[in-house]
Amino acid sequence: MLVTLIAAARSSSLLDARFGDDRPLDAAGWASVERAVPALAPLAAAELRYCSPTRGSRQTGDVLGLAPLAQLALRDCDMGRWQGLTLGEATAREPAAVDFWLADPHSAPHGGETLIAFVGRVGGWLDTRPAGPQGRVVAVTEPSVIRAAMLYALKAPPFAYWRTEVHPLSVVSLAGGGGRWSLRLG
Repeated sequence: MLVTLIAAARSSSLLDARFGDDRPLDAAGWASVERAVPALAPLAAAELRYCSPTRGSRQTGDVLGLAPLAQLALRDCDMGRWQGLTLGEATAREPAAVDFWLADPHSAPHGGETLIAFVGRVGGWLDTRPAGPQGRVVAVTEPSVIRAAMLYALKAPPFAYWRTEVHPLSVVSLAGGGGRWSLRLG
């Protein structure tokens, strides 16, 4: 099976990125996804098309002609009481808690989901995708979900999550299934 993940177009500037952001695409996001249609439209041929439940992911998928089905498992990490804050705002309010969260993937000082649980949830979604006749799946989701999927596929150590960048409209493909995945670039 081949699962292709597309990072949702931009809904805010990087400096204004918020935990659990559910804002619609901004003007730059709309323009970038419209420019990407010629390159990404062929992905609409996938038998199964999904998106995270955020507005930006749904809008990106719709513009690309995917008509995606929202999947709760593709939502961003549950950030508990930090939901809606930027990293800078969370750090200003709870600097020691943010440091602890960044250092320990088993911690959830915000009261939400641990990094380990988040990666496991995304990996569980990958492992339970039904394969269509040609085994092609496409999903539009947040960059954090794609980072988690790559970490899961590569069985990389948790700290690698913080060393991975996924930009809006980035495309990553994973080949395999059932806990045995390979990262496919190209």
